[in-house]
Amino acid sequence: MATDLVIGFFTLTALEIVLGIDNLVFISILSDKLPAHQRDRARKIGIGLALVGRLALLGCISWIMALTEPLFTLFGHGFSGQSLILLVGGFFLIGKATYEIHESLEGEEDHAGSKVRAAFGAVLLQIVALDMVFSLDSVITAVGMIGDKPGGIWVMVAAVVIAVVVMLIASGPLARFVQSHPTVKMLALAFLLLIGTTLVADGLGFHVPKGYIYTAMGFSLFVEVLNIFARKRRAAARPVKLASRYSEEHGGSTGPAGPEGSDGSAEASGQG
Repeated sequence: MATDLVIGFFTLTALEIVLGIDNLVFISILSDKLPAHQRDRARKIGIGLALVGRLALLGCISWIMALTEPLFTLFGHGFSGQSLILLVGGFFLIGKATYEIHESLEGEEDHAGSKVRAAFGAVLLQIVALDMVFSLDSVITAVGMIGDKPGGIWVMVAAVVIAVVVMLIASGPLARFVQSHPTVKMLALAFLLLIGTTLVADGLGFHVPKGYIYTAMGFSLFVEVLNIFARKRRAAARPVKLASRYSEEHGGSTGPAGPEGSDGSAEASGQG
């Protein structure tokens, strides 16, 4: 049993870190709407709320397990409290990710050409809603892996705390990385669409193994990292172009008269 808990701990910690990093990327995207002096504060508050939400839900495991009882049946499928929460959370992620993609590509700007800044409270409210969805998905994943094994609650708490600590350490560098690489931002929003679709599928009774989802996300991120390195290498490998006062157009002429009309006349006048 101890070996199962150790294996479950490392596996769950890895999954929680992946889910936490995606949560952090979206927190960074939301906080980027704020003025520069408020962004770090918003990220730290968002991470703190993520930890509080996860630990609070872990303290209500019995309540979460009880949510699996069907409340009503529709089209032959029983909907429980858990499935309804997953549906609402999944549709929220899909809608929010779609809106953010539209804002990033076709968002409005003010007359000065700078981005229109959002209010701190509005951004924080969106972060809280996002944390609730990710926290529920995180805890449901933890309960599904560890279950009611003796000592399992402490394994889940340890995995969640480690994941949040990683989020806290990576928050600043990751936010700067996302801001400087727009393709990574679009990829993170695509991940959010994928997670939202998975939650909706789970809510409708179609379970998608998280390993497949995280493997696809990891492979996509790996390919994008390779693309970033390739772009940097191409930029660094550009040949140095030496400056020349003579144009290469029209056979090396520097004026409309051509070589004879420019250099030739200059030589003739010099000889005269």
